[in-house]
Parts: sequence; C-alpha cells; structure tokens
Amino acid sequence: MKQVKVNGMSCQHCVASVTDALNKVDGVSTVSVDLDSGMASFEAPDSVSMDAVKAAIEQIGFTVES
Repeated sequence: MKQVKVNGMSCQHCVASVTDALNKVDGVSTVSVDLDSGMASFEAPDSVSMDAVKAAIEQIGFTVES
C-alpha cells in the first residue's frame, strides 16, 4: 500500500473529498484517508505516477508533503 501525507484536512468532508479525488485517478484503488494522521493510503500499480496522485489532491485545495 502506498501513502502520502495530506496537509490542510480539518473535517470528514475533507476526508471524503480526498478519497473521491484519489478514486478518480486511473489505477488507484482501495483508498483510505485518516484525518488524525493526515495520511492517505491507496493501492496502485507502479505505472500510476505519484505526480498524478499529488496533482489530484492539490487540484481540490490540499497540499501533499514530499
């Protein structure tokens, strides 16, 4: 399972937004976002670019730690 740290989430609506954004990235599945830790976990083949994942999250107004 791959993970990214998402900054700026403050509520369950934020969690739902990040989950939805990640589910829209081709190849990403089994998304789990934890508000307390700020971590988004997901399954994805190596062909899925982490840049695409980062872009999907940043397009909805959050930042991703490198």
